[in-house]
Amino acid sequence: MKGQALRYHHVGIPTNEKRPGEVYLEKFGLYVVGFENSAYGVEWLRFEPGSPLPGLVQTVAHVAFVVDNVEKAIEGKEVLIEPNSPSPGVQVAFIVENGAPVELMEFDADDHPLNATYR
Repeated sequence: MKGQALRYHHVGIPTNEKRPGEVYLEKFGLYVVGFENSAYGVEWLRFEPGSPLPGLVQTVAHVAFVVDNVEKAIEGKEVLIEPNSPSPGVQVAFIVENGAPVELMEFDADDHPLNATYR
């Protein structure tokens, strides 16, 4: 991605198993155990039948990177999910890279609570 620094944020893994600590996101028909609960940014995703999210996101693990500007980062890319704000202060979009979903994230502040660094 020319001109944009990428910083690893998390990996999202689809599952059919219920997991402790799931949070339901009604808008997406999705249960999630967030990356913030993992030292390495592992996120579990369990989708309801009829979830509006693309099949590729529901069936293939994705990797997420923080970028400075989501709109610029998706220019010229195959956009899977248009930029949106799943929670306050966060903008995300998904692209397809080499057949796999990639999430690009932008935070409105460096100290945003979800803008964690994994070591």
